[in-house]
Amino acid sequence: MIEVLRREFIYIWYYFEVQLSQIFLYWVIGMAIGSFVSVFAKDLIHGLFANMNGKRYGLFGIVPACLLGIASPLCMYGTIPIAASFSAQGMRDDWLAAFMMASILLNPQLIIYSAALGTAALAVRILSCFVCGCAAGLLLHVFYRDKPFFNFTGFEVSGSRDTDPNLLIRYLKNFGRNVRATGLYFLLGVLLSALFQRYVPQEVMTAVFGGSRAWGVLMAATIGVPLYACGGGTIPLLREWMWQGMSMGSAAAFMITGPSTKITNLGALKIALGAGRFVLYIVFVMVFALLTGLAVNMIFT
Repeated sequence: MIEVLRREFIYIWYYFEVQLSQIFLYWVIGMAIGSFVSVFAKDLIHGLFANMNGKRYGLFGIVPACLLGIASPLCMYGTIPIAASFSAQGMRDDWLAAFMMASILLNPQLIIYSAALGTAALAVRILSCFVCGCAAGLLLHVFYRDKPFFNFTGFEVSGSRDTDPNLLIRYLKNFGRNVRATGLYFLLGVLLSALFQRYVPQEVMTAVFGGSRAWGVLMAATIGVPLYACGGGTIPLLREWMWQGMSMGSAAAFMITGPSTKITNLGALKIALGAGRFVLYIVFVMVFALLTGLAVNMIFT
């Protein structure tokens, strides 16, 4: 029995080392760039969005709002207070929706992480997140043009922690917070991918997530809800699943539902939306993920 356990440990450790060596550099570079954007470019990005207020962009303002949301380094908890401050200044709800949706789905750090999945998957992620943000803004423009959608009462922008007068120290502190916030999830993701590689047959993954069937896309969209905890932690899993047979469309669906329904953040989003609009948000995310997955599978088959 001990010999069996020792052999299994060796196998798992081997898979763990292989996975770690293949993806570790993406994680480090992602944190390095994410910290740089957070320390040196965050105020510029949010300032550009704030300067859109009052401009006569009309519906087309959702496009730059969405792009600035992707460029923003903030997670959902940081995005909502920022959006609350923009709303208090009179920012349009459709622009806010595009900015928030895009910011929730993607950020510069996660873009670098996702490069580990390959060029095609990275392009699918960026494009689908951009379209999702624009779709959210468009829906609000059509159905909530004359009535408010958000309720930001009680949300206040917290003070920045990047205040050290020494720029290098400021950057290193932010980098350290990034390591603490994502490191455990990243290692857990690598471990889970090693366990999948050791114990889950490739034909099982192909049967569940492969091909162009709607079932595989729906399954990927559904498991994205409970499994997603951190972008850095899910990239190793996605990489392993795609290697074992997950279709590109199923991966796209997972990359949409995962961050947009991250369990730890949904409470704050529910407060900002209210119960009824929160349900609409969940339905929108699931439907968009399913349609995106099906469309991507049609392209990649």
